Amino acid sequence: MLRRTTRTVKAGSVAIGGGARISVQSMLNKPAHDIEGNIAQALALERAGCDIIRAAVPDMEAVKLIAALKETCKAPIVADIHFDYRLALESLAAGADKIRINPGNIGGQGRVKAVADACRARGVPIRIGVNSGSLEKELLAKYGAPCPEAMAESALRHARLLEACDFTGTVISLKSSDVANTVRAYEILAGQCDYPLHVGVTEAGTVHMGVVKSSIGIGALLLRGIGDTIRVSLTADPVEEVRAARDILRALGQGSGPNIVACPACGRTRIDLIALTNEAERRLSGCEKRITVAIMGCAVNGPGEAREADIGLAGGEGCALLFRKGEILRKVPEARAIDELMEEIDKL
Repeated sequence: MLRRTTRTVKAGSVAIGGGARISVQSMLNKPAHDIEGNIAQALALERAGCDIIRAAVPDMEAVKLIAALKETCKAPIVADIHFDYRLALESLAAGADKIRINPGNIGGQGRVKAVADACRARGVPIRIGVNSGSLEKELLAKYGAPCPEAMAESALRHARLLEACDFTGTVISLKSSDVANTVRAYEILAGQCDYPLHVGVTEAGTVHMGVVKSSIGIGALLLRGIGDTIRVSLTADPVEEVRAARDILRALGQGSGPNIVACPACGRTRIDLIALTNEAERRLSGCEKRITVAIMGCAVNGPGEAREADIGLAGGEGCALLFRKGEILRKVPEARAIDELMEEIDKL
């Protein structure tokens, strides 16, 4: 998959842009002063495969959370700042690996420069976060609505504020709850700068619809080569965000772990295909091998249609054919099908 050419920045040990692998982010959603709860959540995110963790810093007391996370977590920590530039400076002093701000809402150019200078001195990138619901009044007056063109112009305006401070270690995000507007905004911006882009659909909703919206929006952008780091924004446990993001990358051939291909079943199916597929997915959840595993219901959708799979099963009457790269290995009882499939996967 072709990737848009961008400059590279580093958040801690994680490279963003410049051809680096697409990283997965999430955000802690415990109250900012609940340090113990946030640490537990951050560690759960790391176990789920989160590459970069963001935490809100609404006041000076919350800066303690950044320091605590840095002492506990291996993943880079992003301090999410609004309005008060001093929170950014204190978060940097506490060890933040990245700062998320809107340069236009933290005060005059002097305050922007103070943050930019401190980030440059520490080699810390800044993410400019533009949301459709928080555009400048003059841009809303110019365009009449929070449209993609207005979002892209806002982002470039903020980037120029940092450029005026001789700061170019910038990542940009342009998010809307409208999938089509999000995709179009990123398309416009991608053609106007070479900054790395953090992509996602904001306020996407619950796990069900949020994953659908995010998969469409993030997937559409990644297929266009746009996107260097991603977040699936869900009204849910943030671990679900990481799982969904990892699945999106896996579906696009960009992530680690198996890609499971399974037919939807029909009247020809003579095995419990749904149960077998769910069990295969469960047992492969910790597998890091980049392989394609097929679970097919019958001979019609078996080794023929799934011949490109690295390994697979095709159902019969209470049994299944175990095959590899389209070649049948042996017939196995349905009750042993997943066990024998896993044994073959261990050999790959």
